Amino acid sequence: MTEAPAYRQPRSFRAWLIVGLSLLLANCTVVPKGKPGPVAPPVAVEQPDKGGLPADQARHRVALLVPLSGSNAAVGQSIANAATMALIDTGNKSVRMTTYDTAPGAAAAATRAIADGNLLFLGPLLSEDAAAVAVAARKAGIPVISYSNDAGVAGNGVFVMGFSPAQSIDRVVHYAKGRGVKRFAALVPSGVYGRNASTAIIRSVENADASLVAMKSYERNARSLQRAVADLGRTQGYEGVLIADNARLAISAVPLIRKMSSEQARILGTELWAAEPGALTAPALAGAWFASVSDTRYRQLATAYRRQFGKAPFRLASLGYDSMLLVVKVARDWKVGERFPVDQLRDEDGFVGVDGAFRFGAGGVAQRALEVDEASPAGVKNVSPAPANFKE
Repeated sequence: MTEAPAYRQPRSFRAWLIVGLSLLLANCTVVPKGKPGPVAPPVAVEQPDKGGLPADQARHRVALLVPLSGSNAAVGQSIANAATMALIDTGNKSVRMTTYDTAPGAAAAATRAIADGNLLFLGPLLSEDAAAVAVAARKAGIPVISYSNDAGVAGNGVFVMGFSPAQSIDRVVHYAKGRGVKRFAALVPSGVYGRNASTAIIRSVENADASLVAMKSYERNARSLQRAVADLGRTQGYEGVLIADNARLAISAVPLIRKMSSEQARILGTELWAAEPGALTAPALAGAWFASVSDTRYRQLATAYRRQFGKAPFRLASLGYDSMLLVVKVARDWKVGERFPVDQLRDEDGFVGVDGAFRFGAGGVAQRALEVDEASPAGVKNVSPAPANFKE
């Protein structure tokens, strides 16, 4: 069993916990007490061994399903570390979190977590793993709060907490329309993300009462991207082009767009750009707009994380932190041994976490308050703040 280490919170992060987390646990937060410093005793965070888990009648069993080996191990560990931090920060003693490695097989991890008596699943990370876990979880009546962004796995006890491309696309399209962009074009990659983005672009442009004049798809290689931009160049008069891919690919695409298609069109991006802050100072992206969750509180979390673990977290670590805050809040009224009170996840007023305001819609997908940012060689600047809650 591996227990969570104690750590010191930087002053800025503790200040947010006292002020900002009070909002979450008015909806969803516990305010840490006492002076900054090591927290004792450590919370129960463990990994199961072959002998199973010890009997525990005083705490809620919660399974964290993330990859701890394989190509996504670093991301999974970052999420697990952040979830542990949330337990420590809130001083919670009623939750026993056990981490299961999904890399060897998500379905097998879920089966073991059920056998160990867990009554709530946090994770998994990948959409295909979420689908596999959902089958076993539904049979056992265990809710799942997945870190995937695939809305297709949501519903019937599965909640999707990942950052949705549809929401970021809708936010940036409406922002651009409000600033005079009426004719849109788009570049979308092949694959699941590209298909979801394509649907979102069509709907968002239509809902914004604007026009989608061209949309071209490409494989993620230089030759295919160049062909797609050349095809886009046969369309005249678009005022904004949305590149539904990461920021580094956008850096490659923009010079092609300027040379082969449009010198003036506004460049638009998705939530993927927020995961690559170092790329957003590239001159090619100067003036580009993209929508994402706010990084203000995340930067404070990242400072605390680096202080504890000696390295920067992955951006998705915030999902681990915020999901555990939800558990802590619900645990106040959750009787040990009883089923997780899933109805409490459907609070229309939503919650406030590291990533800002969010709530689960009727379909089980997290709806988020997003901001719009502008890329610049001098650094990213906010041009449209995220709403503080869902009443604004």
